[in-house]
Amino acid sequence: MTDEAGRFWAAVENRCPGLLPEADAPLLHASLLRLIDGGDDRSARLASLRVLGCAYRSLGLRPWHAAVIGGALPGVRWWRVWRLVERTAARVGDGPAWWPVEVVDHDRAVDGVAVLTVRPWRRLPHRPGQAVPVCTPHHPGRWRWLSPANAPRPDGTLEFHVRAVPGGAVSHSLVEEVRPGDLLHLGAPADTGLELTDGTDDVLLVAGGTGLAPLRALTEQVAEQPHRRRVTLVLGARTFADVYDAIALDKLQQAHDWLTIVPAFSDDPEAAPAEQGTAIALAIHHHRPGHHVHVCGPPAMNTAARRWLTIAGVPADHLHLPTIGER
Repeated sequence: MTDEAGRFWAAVENRCPGLLPEADAPLLHASLLRLIDGGDDRSARLASLRVLGCAYRSLGLRPWHAAVIGGALPGVRWWRVWRLVERTAARVGDGPAWWPVEVVDHDRAVDGVAVLTVRPWRRLPHRPGQAVPVCTPHHPGRWRWLSPANAPRPDGTLEFHVRAVPGGAVSHSLVEEVRPGDLLHLGAPADTGLELTDGTDDVLLVAGGTGLAPLRALTEQVAEQPHRRRVTLVLGARTFADVYDAIALDKLQQAHDWLTIVPAFSDDPEAAPAEQGTAIALAIHHHRPGHHVHVCGPPAMNTAARRWLTIAGVPADHLHLPTIGER
């Protein structure tokens, strides 16, 4: 615990003994200060608010505790942010504020991309397509959305795909600095708009970059259902060398005859003619009436998907795009 976090906990304890467990003080303090500072983008602020809203409920806080927490943050303009935390707490469910997880595997899949496998100390309830806030001790209090790349497993482990983005301190740390045995924290899962709808409609999945992660989880979910849908996964990449999850995808395709994987290479002259083009262009080619279309990739790709797939005739209620944590 840093000296500043220690003073924060001592001040809270002095005003309201037993309100805040000492072990939770450093992460709560760092998360509050980061949100108050306002240095993150909207997506990261939403991740922080969800974590703090869950902490508010988990700790049993009430409106009259605002003065206790605020009084422990001298010289900080905390009031407006605390009101946002209270409003968020009214919308989230009960449960832990965060889940400590141990990194059990860290694989540098391709340049700039890492595949992390983590084991929570207690099972994290999540559904395919959801995203969770993630925080690394290298940057305490800075939360970023990541989507598990797997359906729930018997051993409770989760797999995350992370790309180090320019200027992204947290993503760079997860790719370059984190090692097996390290401790991370996960917040409560949140719906993203990518979750599978009920029914047996066939599914067209369109992935770009690490947007593959939640779509691979959806594929695993279909594999567990008694009535199998046909799934077409269009996997967008610049070149073949940029496909970082090829082995896992190949195993999935070999195991399931209802799954078709279509590579889409935007800048690979060696690709077969049927594989050349953007992910959106090939998705339009493979779209069939009745498909539910789930798209996850970089923001520009998601924006293009909303425009061009709508023009191609995909009904609004059959087009599913991420509402948080865009890749």
